[in-house]
Amino acid sequence: MGKPTGFMEFKRELPGDRSPAERINDWGELHLHQAQEKLQEQGARCMDCGVPFCHTGDLINNMAAGCPINNLIPEFNDLVYRGLWHQALDRLLKTNNFPDFTGMVCPAPCEGSCVLGINEPPVTIKNIENSIIEKAWAEGWMTPQPPEKRTGKKVAVVGSGPSGLACADQLNKAGHEVTVYERADRIGGLLMYGIPNPHLDKKKVERRVNLMIEEGVTFVTSTEIGKDIPTQKLVDDFDSVVLCGGATKPRDLPIEGRDLKGVHFAMEFLTKNTKSWLDSDHKDGQYISAEGKDVIVIGGGDTGTDCVATSMRHKCKSVVQFEIMPMPPAERAADNPWPQWPKVYKLDYGQEEAKAKFGEDPRTYLIMTKKFVGDEQGHLKELHTVEIEWARDDEGRMFPKEIPGTEKIWPVQLVFLALGFLGPEDTMLDEIKVERDPRSNAKAEFEKYQTSVDKVFAAGDMRRGQSLVVWAINEGRGAAREVDRYLMGSTELP
Repeated sequence: MGKPTGFMEFKRELPGDRSPAERINDWGELHLHQAQEKLQEQGARCMDCGVPFCHTGDLINNMAAGCPINNLIPEFNDLVYRGLWHQALDRLLKTNNFPDFTGMVCPAPCEGSCVLGINEPPVTIKNIENSIIEKAWAEGWMTPQPPEKRTGKKVAVVGSGPSGLACADQLNKAGHEVTVYERADRIGGLLMYGIPNPHLDKKKVERRVNLMIEEGVTFVTSTEIGKDIPTQKLVDDFDSVVLCGGATKPRDLPIEGRDLKGVHFAMEFLTKNTKSWLDSDHKDGQYISAEGKDVIVIGGGDTGTDCVATSMRHKCKSVVQFEIMPMPPAERAADNPWPQWPKVYKLDYGQEEAKAKFGEDPRTYLIMTKKFVGDEQGHLKELHTVEIEWARDDEGRMFPKEIPGTEKIWPVQLVFLALGFLGPEDTMLDEIKVERDPRSNAKAEFEKYQTSVDKVFAAGDMRRGQSLVVWAINEGRGAAREVDRYLMGSTELP
């Protein structure tokens, strides 16, 4: 490394965010920018650790440890320290098609596995990655790079989320004619409509899509495969088909009062909000407004956080978030050692905003919703809960045990269910009889991606179940490699 003692000389520094009081009044990005000399200092903290774990991408206890797309992290950290930004970009793009996305929304398992992080705050890998790609766009380095020749092979990619875009980008680089089908009216899938603009600026998605168009990728919007076009027609018309439709079947909460007006899936709330904002700055009224309402978000993760943050921007009366699991510890527990993903308490942007406005973290832990109650018109008015503790049954399985005397009634007019996803929707898979795995996902071996149907591959959440954006990119790249091998007999794609 260029600065062997950098990790001893410089402390971890991030650029900071706009204040919660300011940012809840608009839909702009959260993050501020960091001066170049500060970024170079942060790159210098990468410590030439001999055996880096940051780019390993292993699964430990079913969680990512290190970067799932194997970014060459020590290399680009060093290049940033030395001011060689264009070379840093070259290293970054070797493994990551869309650092503009991962630099914003990835939870950074790379930092959780940073060797420096064993006894010091880890290197600011995510911010450095994001800074490299933003500098590249600002400097005009991100120019169209169409393939030198075409193979004459045609591939259809269904779904334009991170796996579909990564797959299409790689296949286009290999010279195939790629058509991406998206049922929404804008390209991006989860990146466009599932993540609010403060968390991921939609201009970043649009500029990437525009670059891919200039490089030769064809995008078809407002077209649902299996409805507007039969799935079998794609199989007949193309040399190969890659299914990247995601795991969009939400987990429900089938309790008393579930059908009351005011109980919604989180993705319905987030999707309508972003679409209405992009279409009309919310003037069309085609969204679920939390203005002046008591809001409860059931479930955690990024989706729950995004619901809290969106409700804050609507100027909700109050917001509470329920977590059925215990509150995480402030530091790694003994059974969560490095290099595992650190399961520790953190205040994400939505909770930070709610705390700044209402005085406390909106999350309530170890709580279970028992029923919803409505008024005479069928509108939600209250929610009943009980506190729980986790116990083991006679077979050693954990279950939530209710604590008598802890029942509580909460006034509420809007509930958002952020309970995760059960798997892909059935239409396409059933139509062409793709074999499923025990979790209802398209069955296709990891690193092979071939389904039970000839010519048809599957990648991303549709194959692996709900996961991270960075895993979706990993799978999209891998599926492209295997499709190229299938079409050409061999492949040079990574």
